[in-house]
Amino acid sequence: MTPIKEDYLKIIFELGGAKKEVSNKQISLALGIAAGSVTEMVSKLKKEHLVTHKPYHDIALTKSGLDQAILLIRKHRLWETFLAQDLNYALPDIHPEAEVLEHVTSPNLLTRLDEFLGHPTHCPHGGVIPDQDGHFQEESYTVLATIPDGQTVTIERFIDDHDLLTYLADIKLSLETQVTVIKHEPFDGPIRVTTNSGQEFNISFKAAHNIFVTDENGAPLEHTTR
Repeated sequence: MTPIKEDYLKIIFELGGAKKEVSNKQISLALGIAAGSVTEMVSKLKKEHLVTHKPYHDIALTKSGLDQAILLIRKHRLWETFLAQDLNYALPDIHPEAEVLEHVTSPNLLTRLDEFLGHPTHCPHGGVIPDQDGHFQEESYTVLATIPDGQTVTIERFIDDHDLLTYLADIKLSLETQVTVIKHEPFDGPIRVTTNSGQEFNISFKAAHNIFVTDENGAPLEHTTR
């Protein structure tokens, strides 16, 4: 399988494709790729029975696609955990290194890496790490962009993307921070938020679609679209 196909399987998993259908727009925003290119690749994945998709419907992983995505995610996120936890890599820098390492990881090395790390359940940017049997904890698939003005939420995880993680480091937005949405600017403008410490700043339209949130108590929210 080509690296670009693997990236699609991983991003569909991250967006919730193991549990529900995800839209072409969600994939386009997460990968920073034109919608037409997403449609073309999804068609190829469908022919290989890795995703399900009908005209005017959204996209989900098949059993085969999910199995492959789980293995890719497990390898990638265990390496990300090792790089951040044991080699002190900065969060924005772990993704490209893990991309290389996941492709040279044998089943035996993967098992030993998992044991060495103490069987972590989440990676440094908040994503779940499936266990050796493919099981993983429930997570939220509600993105910050869909939260109405005035509501307070907790930052649970970020899409695994170097540019996004660099951007979030620059604005100093971290996991488990509680933010209250003040205003959605029109025409795909930024979202104005304030933190529980009183800091107020804008989050870009694209970034807000790649930040997943829970309620104030850490419970998943009902998924909505905006």
